[in-house]
Amino acid sequence: MIAENIARIRERIHEAAARAGRDANEITLMAVSKTFPAAAIREAYESGLRIFGENRVQEFATKADEARKLSGSHFHLIGHLQSNKAAKAVELFDAVDSVDSFRLASKLNPAAKDAAKTLDVLLEINIGSEAAKSGLPPDINDHDFQQLLRELPRFEDLRLRGLMCIPPHTDDPAGARPYFRKMRELRDAITALKIPNIEMTTLSMGMSYDFEVAIQEGSTCVRLGTAIFGERPKP
Repeated sequence: MIAENIARIRERIHEAAARAGRDANEITLMAVSKTFPAAAIREAYESGLRIFGENRVQEFATKADEARKLSGSHFHLIGHLQSNKAAKAVELFDAVDSVDSFRLASKLNPAAKDAAKTLDVLLEINIGSEAAKSGLPPDINDHDFQQLLRELPRFEDLRLRGLMCIPPHTDDPAGARPYFRKMRELRDAITALKIPNIEMTTLSMGMSYDFEVAIQEGSTCVRLGTAIFGERPKP
């Protein structure tokens, strides 16, 4: 079923890109494998996927040895990361897509240096300004946002590649459109600042429920879990 699901999703990505006048090859399909075993990751890998997202450091640690056997695979941490787990995250992941503070970035940079690797990062934006969600405020004039943008170029072992968000849930997928559009505008505003050593090439937005709308609004990476793997196992 995973292979069939991926084939259908790729068709939908191509159709959504065509409607938006975009090249589907510009859009990365990330398989969100949280709560699923390494065997499911392998099946998705055998169906052509290479980018995987995990939410928790501890959970991925239990399947990393098996997952890392998949040549050419890349694993991104997309869930909230506590700064005291930064070193372990650098050890396990190829990228951290949920950087939301200067404090976290200042922990990741020396950990990447110690690991002799350059770590790709995305800034997580709390695009709906929801109290229950982590992320930077969607305002580059905010003090914390300004500090992070100012200091990131000095972190030689981190490479900022773009932004990530989870919009507020709406009954209609189209309800996410204003949030996705705001993300694109925020990306463009940061790009216009011409900050050295920052590449705002990635907009990671859109999940199983609303990824087609996200593609229409400029997403370059959609993060799909249920649509690929099915319903998540119950705890």
